[in-house]
Amino acid sequence: MLRRAGVREGAPVVAYDDGDGAPAARAWWLLRWAGAAAGRVAVLDGGFAAWTAAGLPVTAEPSAPAPGDLTVRPGGMPVLDADAAAELGRSGVLLDARAAPRYRGETEPVDPVAGHIPGARNTPSADLVGPDGRWRPAAELAARFAGAGVAAAAPAGAYCGSGVTAAALVLAVEHSGLRPPEDRSGCTWGRGRAG
Repeated sequence: MLRRAGVREGAPVVAYDDGDGAPAARAWWLLRWAGAAAGRVAVLDGGFAAWTAAGLPVTAEPSAPAPGDLTVRPGGMPVLDADAAAELGRSGVLLDARAAPRYRGETEPVDPVAGHIPGARNTPSADLVGPDGRWRPAAELAARFAGAGVAAAAPAGAYCGSGVTAAALVLAVEHSGLRPPEDRSGCTWGRGRAG
């Protein structure tokens, strides 16, 4: 599918969506996981709305890119399994990207069990973008994550119900400067289901 979309080895890729940036962040995470270089994958800040607000061109014509040549090399981004997430909840920093009512177990529209992994800290992905749909400034994100216990070298991870909003947390932490793009020391960012 990536080749069919024209993704090429070493060529830049920009992901965007028409919402809060979380689906684009998920595409960013997946491309990185598949082996696309960190500096070559980006998310368009503000997405399609920011593009059109800037008066940039749009078209209704379907794209027909030349086939790409990216070879998928799984493992470019680390993942968490249930045991690793439980351990981070006990001895590291485990962030739950879901909305606060889901974290508190007050409502659960998706997962079979309400609540959160013991020790997880709620950091809703919806708080990562401002009212204009753009990612909050790096310094503001860094302060939010530092307040949740995220530090440059401490073990940390993220989860949600599907992997979409957890990917937004991973991108926001990287954007904040708390984790360099290629830093793997203590970095166990993951995705997946919460229960």
